[in-house]
Amino acid sequence: MPPLIGVDISSTAVKMVELSGGAGAYQLENYSIVPLVKDSVVDGHIASLEQVGVVLSRAWKLLSTRERRVALALPTTEVISKKVLMQAGLREHEMELQVETEASQYIPFALDDVNIDFQVLGPAPGDPSDVEVIIAASRKDNIEDRVGVVEEAGLKVVIMDVETYATEAAYELASNQLANGGRGQTVMIVDIGAVKMRVSALHDNQFIYSREQTFGGYQLTQEIQRQYGLTFENAEISKRKGDLPEGYKTAVLEPFKQSLVLEVARALQLFVSSSQYNKVDHIMLAGGCAAIPGVDVAVAERTRVNTVVANPFTNMSVSSRVKQKNLAADAPSLMIACGLALRRFN
Repeated sequence: MPPLIGVDISSTAVKMVELSGGAGAYQLENYSIVPLVKDSVVDGHIASLEQVGVVLSRAWKLLSTRERRVALALPTTEVISKKVLMQAGLREHEMELQVETEASQYIPFALDDVNIDFQVLGPAPGDPSDVEVIIAASRKDNIEDRVGVVEEAGLKVVIMDVETYATEAAYELASNQLANGGRGQTVMIVDIGAVKMRVSALHDNQFIYSREQTFGGYQLTQEIQRQYGLTFENAEISKRKGDLPEGYKTAVLEPFKQSLVLEVARALQLFVSSSQYNKVDHIMLAGGCAAIPGVDVAVAERTRVNTVVANPFTNMSVSSRVKQKNLAADAPSLMIACGLALRRFN
């Protein structure tokens, strides 16, 4: 299995993860997080190829690796996916023809403008003569922008995934933090990024629900800007480093934390009221905002649901190049990059 770097291009940073090992005994070789200039990536689209290319190069240099093969992901909002049933035992070219026929029915673009891929998930529940197949499609220009900017940085894209599936792969590791590995239980993953909060729910470790809402760390940055008269970039830097004036925690951080807790509680209520599951056993917080001290305790107190901060590296060995203290704070924002790095092993 040749090495592979997981690369997550988010709206605020480029994150890279390199893993080694295999058969469940993984080692974190190194990771890097390099902030992007504001509006380099907007709504999942790369607005400044040059800026993102520079940051990709810097992030790769910080990894101190010779490996240039990478796995990337498309934002979930840029991908149309659908599960379909197909006859078991079809040859690959027969499946491809059927995938095209199925795709043409639900993709609102000309098929020439999209890239389509599919994966056989396994036998259909209740009918072994059929298989369950997931079809994913995205506009070619979305893919070409991401591949192009990575190649400009001297790297080679070998896998293009979807952020939801990458999170799913990383969750398989992070679920070790839960009783019985989350099996037989309902878990809600709340990934709080800069602009959006992505809510996913699993039952018995199968994804059953996904939703996005507008809320994220940018709101905290904007409040820091307003309170202390900083530029957006300086407010972001001060937020990351924690070198803000006395009184910041009480005047700015605590009110934001309470808003975050309220958003999570609303998301929980919405899931429970709109699904067949009348309770959630665990909440797992991911994304940059999950690293805010005490946020897991505050969410647990408000929702009365066991709450943990996601860490897919919990049971991994870690190379001496990784600073353990930094990793503890960064782990929840590395879920997608970690899930992509895991693609090396399947």
